Amino acid sequence: MQVELTPFEGLLILRPIVFGDDRGYFFESWNLETFLNAGIDVSFVQDNQSASVKNVVRGLHFQIPPFEQGKLVRVIKGSVLDVVVDLRQNQPTFGQHFKMVLDEQKKEMLYIPPGFAHGFRTLEDQSVFFYKCTKVYKRECERSIRWNDPDLGIDWEISNPTLSDKDQNAQFFKDFLNPF
Repeated sequence: MQVELTPFEGLLILRPIVFGDDRGYFFESWNLETFLNAGIDVSFVQDNQSASVKNVVRGLHFQIPPFEQGKLVRVIKGSVLDVVVDLRQNQPTFGQHFKMVLDEQKKEMLYIPPGFAHGFRTLEDQSVFFYKCTKVYKRECERSIRWNDPDLGIDWEISNPTLSDKDQNAQFFKDFLNPF
């Protein structure tokens, strides 16, 4: 597996080696040794999966301490525009975003350390999104920032996505009480 750094400290792109033939394909989607060699010592305690039709935006979601989550995300089926926002006030990338397309063909993954808000837009019908989390879900620690917050300037390449009530009514970045 190839590990690629991004301009955001701790945010990594993982590119697996995919072995394919006329039967299908095989690849390693998680390897503790690879992460340890990249300087990331994490334990995953929860797996989540969602399926969405085209043009759904989910996010921007995160959990606050003491249940802040690191996530290893990938697409099993379809494709998404994956977006993260750095909430870590001590980082030069604070308030900036990073985005990339994740899809079933390339099988790339993104490791998102704690202190980031995360969301995605589905680019195809029935896109299946999978993520491993370093802490369990706790409703009382869950927070959201508005997907189209003007202060963040994220181009989702869509003006009217399908949203949950929670995401439609999420707080703005400037109003967020930041514990990171």
